Amino acid sequence: MMIDDALTTTRSVRKRLDLTRPVPLDLVKECLEIALQAPTGGNAQGWHWIVVTDPELRRAIGEHYARSWNRYYASGTSAASRFADDPVRASVQSRVSDSAAYLGEHMGDVPVLVLGCIATPGGLPEGNQAGLWGSLLPAAWSYMLAARARGLGTAWTTLHLAYEREVAQLLGIPDNVRQGVLLPTAYYTGDTFRPAPRQPLDEVLHLDRW
Repeated sequence: MMIDDALTTTRSVRKRLDLTRPVPLDLVKECLEIALQAPTGGNAQGWHWIVVTDPELRRAIGEHYARSWNRYYASGTSAASRFADDPVRASVQSRVSDSAAYLGEHMGDVPVLVLGCIATPGGLPEGNQAGLWGSLLPAAWSYMLAARARGLGTAWTTLHLAYEREVAQLLGIPDNVRQGVLLPTAYYTGDTFRPAPRQPLDEVLHLDRW
């Protein structure tokens, strides 16, 4: 797959995740090997990756995720509530919300759950945390791109972090390691992924000044 194709067709896959087809662990490891080539601040490489395949652990994480999703949706701030005054974007947001609701119901059924974590020896820093999370999130995106190139679908989500402590206890994650992203991973059904509609560049581009 050409790099531009991977970058523009790697979508958040939710409804089209194949919940019945096993994913070889070696394939997940291949994707993580690529993720480890991502940049980190000071070359610290403080990341950790928890790959969850045990059915009971996946089910438990899925239950936490479902509770978080239900609370998020009830708050009125989910994707479905945005851009209501724009019929075109509202339609897209409705589809996004519908697929997110599906994932909320089925997170525990996804064959592989990958949690990207990062060491925080002194706890979370006060103020700007861009350096910390910027040393993890590019690697998570690299993982998603590598998965896409291998016929796997993923979705970027952080909703489980409402229950980060509970998930940490479930998986034995130390107190000095924080979770940054949850990446459900499975083979996808169909292959019609294409670039998504986005705002025109001129609306968000600022040259020299705002």
